[in-house]
Amino acid sequence: MEQFGYPGAADIPATEGVKLKKGDGHVLLADCDATTDQIKIHTVKDDTVGRKGNYCFRATAPSGYLTLELPRVFALETGEHPISADLTANGETTTVDIAEGGYRSVGEGTVGGARSVLVEIRVTG
Repeated sequence: MEQFGYPGAADIPATEGVKLKKGDGHVLLADCDATTDQIKIHTVKDDTVGRKGNYCFRATAPSGYLTLELPRVFALETGEHPISADLTANGETTTVDIAEGGYRSVGEGTVGGARSVLVEIRVTG
């Protein structure tokens, strides 16, 4: 039975500073570049744990999902696909929707916002 584990996930935290858990293969970690068709996650960079300031993902279909663990997220940006994302802070989960070509501050990127962990990205169109 397919477990939908992310390929090579065991090696990614050490090299990328993010824990990718599972997905349907339609949301993939990508190099950040000038491509407009990327989902960009902005985090507080921390070299001591290998966390970069930005992470990019590529959607390969109009729908898909990826569960992950990415701390200190403060903004989400979309390209050609709208997304829905789940973030946790202080034991509570919040879902945010971002339209195609949109940008949204979340967690500590908002006034008085708590440190948040991105736990799921869903491509919704």
